[in-house]
Amino acid sequence: MIDVDYGHIAIKLDKLIKEQNISINKLAFRSETQRTQLKAYLKGDVQRVDLAVLSRLCYALECDLGDILEYVPPAVSGSE
Repeated sequence: MIDVDYGHIAIKLDKLIKEQNISINKLAFRSETQRTQLKAYLKGDVQRVDLAVLSRLCYALECDLGDILEYVPPAVSGSE
C-alpha cells in the first residue's frame, strides 16, 4: 500500500484568540468548554474534532468555521 500525503487540517484557534485578545478562561466560560479541551485545540493535539465544540467556539468568538480550521494541502514534490 502506498503512503499518500493528503495534507492536513490546521487548527488556528491560538491565532484567533490572540487577535481577539481573549483569555483561555474567558473563552472557556463563553463557549461552555473545559479549559483542558481548549488547550488541546490550541496545541493542535486533537484527533477527532467535536462539531458541538466548534459550534460553541464560533459562537463565542463570533467567527466562521474557516477562521478556526484550515485545510493545508500536501507539499508539492518536484520528483515524481
